[in-house]
Amino acid sequence: MSAETVEARAPAVEARSRARARKAFWLKQLYAWHWISSALCLVGMLLFTVTGFTLNHAGRFEAKAQVVSREANLPPDLAASLADLPRSGRVALPEPVRAWLSDALGVEARGREAELSRDEVLLSLPRPGGDGFVSLDRRNGAMLYERTERGWISYLNDLHKGRNTGSAWSLFIDLFAAACLVFCLTGLVLLQFHAARRPATWPVVGLGLLAPLLLTLLFIHA
Repeated sequence: MSAETVEARAPAVEARSRARARKAFWLKQLYAWHWISSALCLVGMLLFTVTGFTLNHAGRFEAKAQVVSREANLPPDLAASLADLPRSGRVALPEPVRAWLSDALGVEARGREAELSRDEVLLSLPRPGGDGFVSLDRRNGAMLYERTERGWISYLNDLHKGRNTGSAWSLFIDLFAAACLVFCLTGLVLLQFHAARRPATWPVVGLGLLAPLLLTLLFIHA
């Protein structure tokens, strides 16, 4: 091959080399984002997969609720403070009452509002896997505390749904969803890169789209 021919082909060879380098760079980036997002999603995906099954078959995983009740009386000075609350609406309990509930019952009332009526102050205590309430009689300070436990499966199911889990868990679900989106999108682009060597790639992807679509159209009716 003459020097002139080599020189003429040099720009094309250099362009192909740059294209291969760009492809290798983006493949490296995609693999990095894909494995990082998959690592971040791993435990959360296992949790949501298992609880998706238990929620879909809730009748097979029913738990017998365990209810604990306690009765007591507020100290006279704390009972008297209930009279200063409005007759209706929702307000935070006075700090001394919250402190007494924490010491006597282990109830964390901070950040919660109680529902007021003429005769009663009702503090709801919903949480994942259970429920509870504190009822305070405004006339004499009599207190009824009830706590309901529905077991670990109910607890994990409520985590799946974000039910009564608070803002921190809600933020986790949002971040987890974002990581799953990165995982799926990078996986889709990687499929595109490797599809030429794997002829079954797009038929399988199409099946993954077609199966839920057909089930929705044929078996789910309003």
